[in-house]
Amino acid sequence: MIIHMVSEHASPLAVLGGADAGGQNVHVAALATALGARGHDVTVHTRRDAPDPPDRVPLAPGVVVEHVPAGPPRPIPKDELLPWMPDFADRLADRWAAGRPDVVHAHFWMSGYAALAAAADLDVPVAQTFHALGVVKRRHQREADTSPPERRWLEPRVAREVQSVIATCSNEVRELCAYRVRPDSAVVIPCGVDLGLFRASGPVAPRGDRPRVLCIGRMVPRKGIDTVIEAMPEVPGAELIVAGGPGGDELDDDPEVRRLRALAAEHGVADRVVFLGRVPHDEAPALMRSADVVVSVPWYEPFGMVPVEAMACGTPVIASAVGGHLDTVIDGVTGLQVPPRDPVALADRLRATLGAHRFRARLGRAGARRARALYSWDRIAATTESVYERLSGRDEPAEVAGLVGGLVGGTKGARS
Repeated sequence: MIIHMVSEHASPLAVLGGADAGGQNVHVAALATALGARGHDVTVHTRRDAPDPPDRVPLAPGVVVEHVPAGPPRPIPKDELLPWMPDFADRLADRWAAGRPDVVHAHFWMSGYAALAAAADLDVPVAQTFHALGVVKRRHQREADTSPPERRWLEPRVAREVQSVIATCSNEVRELCAYRVRPDSAVVIPCGVDLGLFRASGPVAPRGDRPRVLCIGRMVPRKGIDTVIEAMPEVPGAELIVAGGPGGDELDDDPEVRRLRALAAEHGVADRVVFLGRVPHDEAPALMRSADVVVSVPWYEPFGMVPVEAMACGTPVIASAVGGHLDTVIDGVTGLQVPPRDPVALADRLRATLGAHRFRARLGRAGARRARALYSWDRIAATTESVYERLSGRDEPAEVAGLVGGLVGGTKGARS
């Protein structure tokens, strides 16, 4: 198939760790690469945010990234991009009129808005993955939500008008009910993990004798790193390694790092909290393997790739019981769940985990098995491919429903 993806702010070529560069970038890059490996012709359209990159950049065999001129060629926060989406859509429409794809897969609500506008007169089916829902973001961030007000009605419209919504977790499907999405248009296909990179065997980052707790990901308040710091006084002797955010030489100027450092000092654990800054994606597995436990306790999480990556590395996980974590982390089996924003409960789980080597080893082994069984990118790509085939008229709906239901059922079955 000729598959075009739209990811207006999250380029698969981006350096990870910034405020708008994280799981979506990894997801788009990995899914496109896996689909290319299955023999498809994949193009990813992303907004040009710098004057230098070529119009077309090869990403992997069968995959190319095209930079779409829409707005000034410089970085713009994603929540400020809506005024440029009509131009983005016009460019896509011209591109697709010249060479019609079999299917379009939009990532994030603004990409869906642009893709629907571009495909309106071309009879091109559109699938949509939101990666985050505005209704959930508003619920948790309230006045800190910087989404444009138009998101309140445009995002539900996108959900209703696309041919298929590909949700990344079962909780997202429940949230989509508020958007009045057709029941037969929504399927659950989780994010995947690079099992060649994230695996139990391999290099281990240097460490000392202290028990090591690791947080890794974007440096934004909703990720809940403050909850981990608040728990550390009740976990004596352990060190907390925080990876992510700006480069190491820019940490002192980052407002979120300054806030978290002040919090660590306030709680008397500044000498046990280390900020590494941005860590290259290919170095993350060694860091995860060096940890006794990886903690991921955001307030909300559409999917959450870090727990699955840590599980694949055989490292025990403690995750907040929100969003995609409810599907990926089986409490007491492949990891532990805690309520979000609850440092007391987190400290209790950390002490129990760090103090029991055999328990940690059992969690690590079970997590690695689950990651290998359910979250390989080849498996995720095959299931996504089946949705594309249905939308493009290449497969019977019953066959697709059976394949997708098998993946979702397999995920839930592994939890029981």
